[in-house]
Amino acid sequence: MILTQCAVCATELGLSLGKKCGRCSTRYCGPECQVQHWKEGGHDQLCKKIKRSGGAEQYHANNKYSEAVAVAATACAEDTKGQTCYICTQALHWKTKEGLVRGCSCRGTSGFAHVSCLVEQAKILIAEAEENNLLDKANERWLRWDTCGLCEQKYHGVVLCALGWACWKTYLDRPETEPVLSGAMSLLGNGLHEVGHLADALSVREADLAMMRRHGASEENILAAQSALAIACAAVRDLEKALSMERDVYSGRLRLHGEEHPQTLIAANNYASRLVGLKRFEEAKTLLRRITPVARRVLRESDELTLKMRSMYAQALCRDPAATLDNRREAVTTLEEVERTARRVFGGAHPLTEGIGGELRASRAVLEVALGARDVEALRELVGAMGTA
Repeated sequence: MILTQCAVCATELGLSLGKKCGRCSTRYCGPECQVQHWKEGGHDQLCKKIKRSGGAEQYHANNKYSEAVAVAATACAEDTKGQTCYICTQALHWKTKEGLVRGCSCRGTSGFAHVSCLVEQAKILIAEAEENNLLDKANERWLRWDTCGLCEQKYHGVVLCALGWACWKTYLDRPETEPVLSGAMSLLGNGLHEVGHLADALSVREADLAMMRRHGASEENILAAQSALAIACAAVRDLEKALSMERDVYSGRLRLHGEEHPQTLIAANNYASRLVGLKRFEEAKTLLRRITPVARRVLRESDELTLKMRSMYAQALCRDPAATLDNRREAVTTLEEVERTARRVFGGAHPLTEGIGGELRASRAVLEVALGARDVEALRELVGAMGTA
């Protein structure tokens, strides 16, 4: 399902074009590439092995998972030196021999684990919920796939990517109508996005939405898939398409849930982000003035989404070429407050804290030039150089 390219020439096949190997389901654009792969690409040696692994999709997922775990353990090696897994209490995993990771908001000596241990924990919890028909606990238990059970914050970066591949390889053979299959695709898309594999993330999002529409998923689930696809489109710089989709998702959430629902607030934040990215600052500020007070009331001041909204409003204030000196002062003051809160809640190494810190430094530079009124052209260049959301 996630394999959408010819194994030989990488022609994009979508979800249904081309043909498959009759034994292992490896995909090709046509018989010529299939013959070439058998004669020259080593497929004659791999075909039986791939079949024994469960087919091309399973084989691919298993390999990608192993690669992602190795990358995560290497990236976390310095932080995890001298520590042990809080699940199995060992430094080196007894079976896989993998090292430790930590990709959440835990600090000090908390939160160190093997990806394999985190995976096994999540699998057991989901299996228990399924076997005992614990539908009321299913969503709560699913969080173990991407949320730390200690600090209760999301995993990020290479650790999330490894967990995404783990989740996908665990559930990829489930029927399309089962929620866990779409959940696994969503988690994989998140992980790929986190590590900058943007084209792959886009492919996963497109496959997920197509699957949902094919089996008549609920409006709630389709809106979620559309939102994820819009983010993937924005990441590959298809901003106008992303904006249109985010607008539709926000309208759909308002109609379905009302303005105070967390999913509506997420949709509003995503829509505002696209507006800022396209430099439609007045529209972004108008939207954020309306939704941020709702987020601060319904969620909490230290909630990640509230912090994102406040940070984005400051960005819209400072990046607007028509901003006044007071606007830029307000932007810096807001970012200073938000950065302190993010650092306290998530730690200095969290992507949210780092992102807000970068925006704060850029906004201070703009304010310094504006206060000195030394060079109007320099001010324009600084504002123009500020990143887009």
